[in-house]
Amino acid sequence: MKTKTKTSTNTRTIKMVELALFVAIIIIMSFTPLGYIKTLGLSITLLVVPVTVGAILLGPSGGAILGAVFGITSFIQCFGLDAFGTMLLSISPLSTFILTIVPRVLMGWFTGLIFVQLRKNSSTNKLSFLLTNLAGPLLNTLLFMPTFVLLFYNTDFIQQQYVQPSGASNVFAFIVAFVGINGLIEAGVCFVLGTAISKTLDVLKSKAII
Repeated sequence: MKTKTKTSTNTRTIKMVELALFVAIIIIMSFTPLGYIKTLGLSITLLVVPVTVGAILLGPSGGAILGAVFGITSFIQCFGLDAFGTMLLSISPLSTFILTIVPRVLMGWFTGLIFVQLRKNSSTNKLSFLLTNLAGPLLNTLLFMPTFVLLFYNTDFIQQQYVQPSGASNVFAFIVAFVGINGLIEAGVCFVLGTAISKTLDVLKSKAII
C-alpha cells in the first residue's frame, strides 16, 4: 500500500515538474522573438508547439493549463507589445480577454483529448503524434477565428482596416483572407517540430530518462 502511494506521489511530482517546464518554455517564448512572428494583422504564433506537445505528454488537463498560460501571455501582449492586440484592447478589454484566453484553453484541452482517443485506437495509434500535432494548430485557428468574428467583426476598426480593403464578400471569405499564410505557417511548424519533439520526449519518458 505504501509503495503504491509512494509511486502515485512520485508520478504526480514528475507531472508537476513537467508542467512547470512547459509553462516556463511558453513564458520565455512569449516575450522573445521565439514566440511570435510579427505581422500587420494577426501575429504568427509558434506557441502552439509547446501547448500541443504538452497536451500530448500531460493529457487534456495539462493541455488546458498550458493553453491558459498561452492565452494569458497573449493578453499581456495587448498592452503595447502587439499593435493589433493593443488596438483590440482599446476597443473592448473584456472581449479581448475572452478572445485571447478561452480559445487557447479549449485548444489545449481538445488537443489532449484527441491524442488520448487516437492513442487508444489501434488503427490510429501509429499516426497519433502526427495527427495531434496537426490538430493542435488547426484547433487554435478554428477556435480563435469564430470567436474573433463574433466579438470584433462588426467593429469600425476591423471593417475599415481589414474587411473593406480585402474585398471579402462574406464572413467566410474574410476569415480565409485574414488567416491566410499565417495559419499555414503555424500548422506546418507545429506539424514538423511538434511531431519530432513529442515523439522524442515520449520515447525518453518510456525509458524513464525524464
